[in-house]
Amino acid sequence: MGTQRNGFKKESFILSVDVGTTSMKCHVYDKEAKIRGSCATKVVPLYPEVGHVEMDPDDLWKGFISVVKGAVQDAGVQMRQIEALGISTQRGTFTTWDRKTGVPFHNFISWQDQRTADLVKSWNRSCTMKAIHSVMKMVYFLTRQKRSLAASLIVFSTQHVTFRLVWALTHYKQVRQAVDEGNCCFGTIDTWLLFKLTKGQVHATDYSNASATGIFDSYQMCWSGFLSSLVSLPLSIFPKVENTGFDFGSTDQSIFGVSIPIMSVMADQQAAMFGECCFDVGDVKITMGTGTFMDINTGSKPHTSVAGLYPIVGWKIGSEVVYLAEGNAADTGTAIRWAQKLELFSDVTETSAMAYSVSDSDGVCFVPSFSGLQAPLNDPKACASLMGLKPSTTKSHLVRAILESVAFRNKQLYETMLRETRIPITKIRVDGGVSSNDFVMQLTADLFGRKVARPQHNEMSCLGAAFVAGLGVGFWRSREELKKLQSTDTMFLPQCAAKEGAGSTSREYIPILQSWERALRRSMNWYKQP
Repeated sequence: MGTQRNGFKKESFILSVDVGTTSMKCHVYDKEAKIRGSCATKVVPLYPEVGHVEMDPDDLWKGFISVVKGAVQDAGVQMRQIEALGISTQRGTFTTWDRKTGVPFHNFISWQDQRTADLVKSWNRSCTMKAIHSVMKMVYFLTRQKRSLAASLIVFSTQHVTFRLVWALTHYKQVRQAVDEGNCCFGTIDTWLLFKLTKGQVHATDYSNASATGIFDSYQMCWSGFLSSLVSLPLSIFPKVENTGFDFGSTDQSIFGVSIPIMSVMADQQAAMFGECCFDVGDVKITMGTGTFMDINTGSKPHTSVAGLYPIVGWKIGSEVVYLAEGNAADTGTAIRWAQKLELFSDVTETSAMAYSVSDSDGVCFVPSFSGLQAPLNDPKACASLMGLKPSTTKSHLVRAILESVAFRNKQLYETMLRETRIPITKIRVDGGVSSNDFVMQLTADLFGRKVARPQHNEMSCLGAAFVAGLGVGFWRSREELKKLQSTDTMFLPQCAAKEGAGSTSREYIPILQSWERALRRSMNWYKQP
């Protein structure tokens, strides 16, 4: 590695871009996986109507080019020193475009978009879904196949692409016309970027991104013909699904001056899992950003859940497929940003000290459910709430209650994961912006009753995509080498009487947790059907 195209030996690097929900970042990594240069820009959501969340494809493309050039410039290196490019993207955000011209038919429709909420509800309650559930329960009873059990429990979600794509096909005449002419491409952000970077040569995605759309069959490892025919989606528009570590082709020379091999495409949560080196069954990764995503490595088989954990493909590299079971809480960073807007604090870095400045939350309970409650409660009609307020309640009590609620939701997801998967947990690593809060981290370790590791850097999605790309070109040789490159962690050890293992909540928190669970129940089913 490192012999350049012009024949002399020069240091080489891996480039990785992470397109998130609110920002886009690019890092240049050296052999030690140290960041040598970086550049970031904001991802600006558009709100054309109430409940609609979109992004401009051209703005996204311009942002991508600018962060790549900016990071290489910041590193003080030349484009020809880049060995490979890795791409990590937010999941479930898609557009459709003209196969010949590459021009999009509409803006990206974000995973946060709620325009299909009513459609999703009516489908989940429909006679068709009830019939499918009944038939699949019977098939499971006869065959004991986990696939049938999964099909008997399936419910649609607005976060999945399925019904937002149905909506686009119904509402955009151009899209329907292009489908009829065989000239329509569908793609999530990664697919759109691949198409643009290769000047229309590549229409592809990888297994990790495909499995998060809701239209992919993770058991058969292909787009679901059954689901597509059920909701009338044309299979002709879908991209080819390739391995996560695959040679997707090279960037067109006109874009960066040289051709850079694109060696990995990955969904952000799965990329963070790889960046955390959670390669073994029972490894757990918790990303605490806008929402919390908790993933457990379930090995070579998808996990079938009855409590709302979602089976996704972690990555497929060579012949190896690794599956994850994922649970999420939607309003982690959202709750903290909301508290900041209310001026409970001016700087988010103050919150940990504020929470520690009082001995408890003075009986105040906060329920973080601005977007309803996800696994294991799965109640879209729950409301966010503050309960137990008194004249003695201070800002510090409120802040402590909000931070406690983040750790309490972590505990709920963790216990669901233990109960559902029955996989012994081997290690727990945490990343994302909210993980920099020591109070949340320590309380999470106490509630889990086991040690929790926080890496030095929290840009794990970027690192994961870089690792996969680097392995693909031999920049790094093995996963063992990657583990050795991991930065020094801060370890949070459970305090008080907590023992290693599940359900060993430190005694002082049992009554507080019980009060919070009572508040949770009162917040459920708050918003009635209009």
